Amino acid sequence: MRLAVAFLTIVPISPRAKTPRLGAAAAWFPAVGALIGALVGTVYYVCQPTFGAGVAAILAVAMLVAITGGLHEDGLADCADGLGVRGDRERRLAVMRDAAIGTFGALALLLWTLLVVSALAQFDRENALRTLVVAASTSRWSALVHALAAPPARRDGLGAGFIVGPAACVVAGATAAAMSLALAGVARGLVALGLAIAIALLLAVWARATIGGRTGDTLGATIALTEAAVIVALLGLVSH
Repeated sequence: MRLAVAFLTIVPISPRAKTPRLGAAAAWFPAVGALIGALVGTVYYVCQPTFGAGVAAILAVAMLVAITGGLHEDGLADCADGLGVRGDRERRLAVMRDAAIGTFGALALLLWTLLVVSALAQFDRENALRTLVVAASTSRWSALVHALAAPPARRDGLGAGFIVGPAACVVAGATAAAMSLALAGVARGLVALGLAIAIALLLAVWARATIGGRTGDTLGATIALTEAAVIVALLGLVSH
């Protein structure tokens, strides 16, 4: 769990092992995600009565980006740049590794932010808190599913080093399922879990076809897109 917290957040905590393998923390990803969602949801819950839903949603998303160090949003931007570039596999990988954000990456970040903020602003306080915990938990699990579904695109880097075993994915899935069903109900919880699997597999298919497999960026993009999709889907279900 220390390793999961150290990787998924900016909390200054060191893993016990000197040279830890990130895959060893995989089973803890949804639990740490739930803690992140609880923190972000608390920001919305506290700020909404005073500042209104719109400002509270912006502050909540700002907290989400801050507590994770923008790790997943960076992956989303890099994948968008890789999607938009013309060229072969090596060209796409080179663009994704470039620290600079291109036009497609900037547009992806803008659209993601607008979508999440506008969706959150329509929740009441209690449902926003519950939804953010579910979204953060299931999205971290979706990264594990993505890692299982796509081989590493490179021999080095986070994608190659993040080795997830089936047992860890099952344990993580059980945690994400428990969170989703308890906080969102059976129907909505199953929708959240289904979206996590679908997005993980769709990105795995895209990654295999365009860059040869997973990278740290595709893992981050999986988390960011799943978070947004779950928030929007649960908004639609809560509204009806």
